[in-house]
Amino acid sequence: MKKLRVIGYTRVSTLEQSRDGVSLDNQEHKIMAYADLKDMDLVEMIIEEGKSGKTMNRPGLQKIINLVKEKKIDGVICYKLDRLTRKTRDLLYLIEDVFAKNDIQFISLNENIDTSSASGKFFLTVMGAMAQMERDLIAERTIDALQELTRQGRRLGSPDMLPLGFKLKKRNMAQKSDLVIDKNEFEKVKAIFNFRIKEKLTLQAIGDKFGMGKSSIKYILDNPFYKDYLPTGVQYTTIN
Repeated sequence: MKKLRVIGYTRVSTLEQSRDGVSLDNQEHKIMAYADLKDMDLVEMIIEEGKSGKTMNRPGLQKIINLVKEKKIDGVICYKLDRLTRKTRDLLYLIEDVFAKNDIQFISLNENIDTSSASGKFFLTVMGAMAQMERDLIAERTIDALQELTRQGRRLGSPDMLPLGFKLKKRNMAQKSDLVIDKNEFEKVKAIFNFRIKEKLTLQAIGDKFGMGKSSIKYILDNPFYKDYLPTGVQYTTIN
């Protein structure tokens, strides 16, 4: 039977280096022992020293994400969840949008999490629910803020602040305005989602169709504001 190809990930920040339990040696030892016990193929141990868990911009973590996308590994092992990241939003992204969507077995030793087990799958369900709630809250806050600004008749600074496919419509002589759908522009939004979800076009290919950059297309696809306005009723998040 083919062994599971796994990556070990260890990290300490500058302030943590002298603390017991989170030393790189301790993390590495526990990961190696677990991989050996489970007869896994530990293909690499990624070690990040003096790196903060408050940012995702870490070479080692980005390497793991790339290996996952390239289908070069089957699993990721860390000592504690906070070794990956200390931000809940980033943890949700990694577990739901990177690991789960690519069938990666994720293991966190300290919390006894293994996403291939029944309890691990329940953990994924909880994380998925938390991620959806976070997206919904972001969308609600965005909509409420825009609606309140327009209700007060306040300018939004620049048309670029409005989501693509929407416009301001004056409601009365007091210059009060409402945020409404711009039908012509919103057709473009629907087409962008259709090209990505149904036709599986790349971000660059979609951008070329509309004279937009790759980052602009990704921003639209990732924007939770559109969730309640699209026929599918779901948000599509890109990770590539």
